[in-house]
Amino acid sequence: MNEFEGRTGLIVGVANKRSIAWAIAQALSARGARLAVTYQGARLEENVRELCASLNDPLILPLDVTDDGQIDQVYEQIATAFGGMDFLVHGAAFAPREELAAPFVQTSREGFRMSLDISAYSLIALARGAAPLMESRGGGSILTLTYLGSERVFQNYNVMGVAKAALEASVRYLAADLGPRNIRVNAISAGPIKTLAASGISGFSGILQHYRDRAPLRRTVETAEVAEAAAFLLGPGGRAVTAEVMMVDGGYHATGM
Repeated sequence: MNEFEGRTGLIVGVANKRSIAWAIAQALSARGARLAVTYQGARLEENVRELCASLNDPLILPLDVTDDGQIDQVYEQIATAFGGMDFLVHGAAFAPREELAAPFVQTSREGFRMSLDISAYSLIALARGAAPLMESRGGGSILTLTYLGSERVFQNYNVMGVAKAALEASVRYLAADLGPRNIRVNAISAGPIKTLAASGISGFSGILQHYRDRAPLRRTVETAEVAEAAAFLLGPGGRAVTAEVMMVDGGYHATGM
């Protein structure tokens, strides 16, 4: 359970204790990793700092993923504190609530731009900054979080589904681009979980029940289960896996009628 001993990484996307990114942070810290954890805005800072008190000597930093200057500052501080990094967990995602509530055809230009920038382009920007720090360690691993709404229509998911489709395509292109530098890029497509982001989706409780009724395991998944899969992809066990979208959804994605 100490396969991350001596390894360092960046976790982006922690909002509260229900965040998938937070479950991954806990799993990696328990395995010996030292983490840099970012927070979005002053409103979340106190909460993130309280959570991170349980981690192994964390570096806690502000980050707006739409600001390239802040991204540069985060990596400068990681380089100073850690001397390099071994992995990146990208859990940033956002779409304006009104874009999720309205019919998809009513998606605004600004809502589309914002959703794609925060939820998809941010992975590219963060990967670009992480790559030199990973190369200094001989390689690394990047992981992002997606959802089946990238492939199928889910009511009230709307522009976020398009953003997740762009995110998954970015995983493949980044994997091809960074593979020669021994940097792997993967995604986990988790089943629906009651996170802060999910609270903005109308009818989310109905989606949860549908999974319980239809998934082969007849249940939804827990953040800790997603974190275990993340530890595999980020760790030595996943060293030959890249450009992959791993489904962690109780098998729901395989079902038809």
